[in-house]
Amino acid sequence: MPPDTPPGVVIGIDIGTTSTKTMAYDTDGRLLASHVTGYPLNGPHPGYAEQDLDVILAAVVESLRTVVAEVAEVAAPISGLAFCSAMHSLIGLDAAGNPLTPSVTWADSRATRQAERLRAVPSGLALHRRTGTPMHPMSPLPKLLWFAEQEPKLFERVAHWVGIKDWVLLRLCGELVTDHSTASATGLMDIHTLGWDAEALTIAGISEERLPRLVATTAVLPGLTARAADAIGLPERTPVVVGAGDGPLANLGLGAVHPGMVACSIGTSGAMRVMVERPGVDPLGGVFCYALTEDRWAVGGAINNGGIVLQWAGAALAPELGEHSEEDLVALAARAPVGSGGLIMLPYLHSERAPHWSALPRGAYVGLTHGHRREHLVRAAMEGVCQQLALVLSSVRAAGNEVREIRAGGGFARSGLWRQMLADVLGMPVSFPAGREGSSFGAALLGMQALGLIPSIDVAADLVRIEEIIRPDPAAAATYAALLPLFAELYEALVPAFTSMRRLAPGLPAEPHPPGPPM
Repeated sequence: MPPDTPPGVVIGIDIGTTSTKTMAYDTDGRLLASHVTGYPLNGPHPGYAEQDLDVILAAVVESLRTVVAEVAEVAAPISGLAFCSAMHSLIGLDAAGNPLTPSVTWADSRATRQAERLRAVPSGLALHRRTGTPMHPMSPLPKLLWFAEQEPKLFERVAHWVGIKDWVLLRLCGELVTDHSTASATGLMDIHTLGWDAEALTIAGISEERLPRLVATTAVLPGLTARAADAIGLPERTPVVVGAGDGPLANLGLGAVHPGMVACSIGTSGAMRVMVERPGVDPLGGVFCYALTEDRWAVGGAINNGGIVLQWAGAALAPELGEHSEEDLVALAARAPVGSGGLIMLPYLHSERAPHWSALPRGAYVGLTHGHRREHLVRAAMEGVCQQLALVLSSVRAAGNEVREIRAGGGFARSGLWRQMLADVLGMPVSFPAGREGSSFGAALLGMQALGLIPSIDVAADLVRIEEIIRPDPAAAATYAALLPLFAELYEALVPAFTSMRRLAPGLPAEPHPPGPPM
């Protein structure tokens, strides 16, 4: 072996909502090869957000085959594969393992009514605190209720209910298992016992036999099927680490692995998660609690409305800038003062998750005056996203968790204004690691621990290089601290209006089609 050949390589596969990212890393954290395969998120009916399973499997195989070939060019030995996926998906299989449904993703809101019923009963909060998963339509538990109520014949035909990673591993390895991390995001597993929760299963109307076998995130499957090995270009006995959900693995990929270290991300959506050693949820149920390993848990919350709010602002307020105009929009927002001249935006364009976990809210501008211009509206939209993350951080602290350090990543991190605004709103320094695909790197690191290539995932904190630390501007931070209680109060104040709007919506005229291009 040449002296510069890596001692061992693990390929991390991140099965996401609209793409699969596959990255090969060595034990020094060097990226050796990567490939991204995109696919659509299908919405055949309002509120639906589904994935075609054949398309997903083909993307995983294509992405893996490409990376395996690239790694072979540098003569690096592949020690194994480690998987990661978006959480909360639900798929129904027949007794032979054939799909009876598409993959119903976290973004699917068809089970809104079922989730609201679960939240409204006294046992709903207790179930959330016991399973770590909020009663929200993203969760598989209310989705199971939806299938039982709306598709009862299909529901009875399903022999196994699984997630997207479970199904991919079944196809590649012939094993039907689910890891504690994925299971902790279903609303069906007791996070304190790491077993299926009897009350949750009763509510869902299923038994343990209709769910995969629970295994640790570091569990190693014996290898690939002959067909999968041939398609990917690896030996059949290549070890496959089951892996975990994308949220906890994003923390690992950013090096936020020690207790008190928070990982924040803003892409299309956003999230805030702190790593803790023992599972737990705050008394009000404002956060989730998902497993990484048996002694590492991610406590936090995800928000639906991240960078997508800026995209909306561009289309609605500055269409002449065209698509991919984020830099111009941020420059426009920079012309407005901190606090947007007293204008507040509740950025709930796609309802919201943490910390309210409700599909009810809608977006709103409050405080609009004659003196406001579109730069104020754009800046208020950006500030609203950061303020929502600040509410999530407050819930993380309310769960009894110390917050010592914040590391942030995602597409927004390319913008200096976004970076400074986040630090100012959170009132803490924010560290920005050098660019990585967090979840796939986290999967690879978890795989390295499982395969004995590194002593512990704790090495992630040393492997991740911090590119920049942004400290809050005292004056700006004071302004945002004064506005945050009002931002929080506005949600509660507008709940009656949100409720009335949902009741009236079916009777309102349909939205007009967007106008065609000018003649």
